[in-house]
Amino acid sequence: MSILGIGTDIVDVSRVAAKLAKGDSFRNLVFTPFEISYCEKQGVPAESYAARFAAKEAFLKAMGTGWGNGGVNFDEIEVRNDVAGKPVISLIGKGADKYTALGIKKIWVSLSHERTAAIAMVVIEG
Repeated sequence: MSILGIGTDIVDVSRVAAKLAKGDSFRNLVFTPFEISYCEKQGVPAESYAARFAAKEAFLKAMGTGWGNGGVNFDEIEVRNDVAGKPVISLIGKGADKYTALGIKKIWVSLSHERTAAIAMVVIEG
């Protein structure tokens, strides 16, 4: 396998918290129902939302498309945790079709967050 792309992103948790406080439009545009359920169960939901948002942005950067430039929509990128708690990115909906068409074999993701910031790094192999 070879590396198809690498992306990183850092997000200010307070900015995500402010968007979430305005209502459900940001939440429903960016996150899947699974992610919303997961984040809402966390001690500080905004930190978990921010980390997932950073992962989605990092993925789009690794793809080289960005959002809205023929890339995958935010709600087609889903961040879950495997049985050991390690974050995993999968593409759903039309995003899954693009995943196959581009020959993506593995997506590596690392998340970290604390009170004020969340960061993600994504490596795409094909």
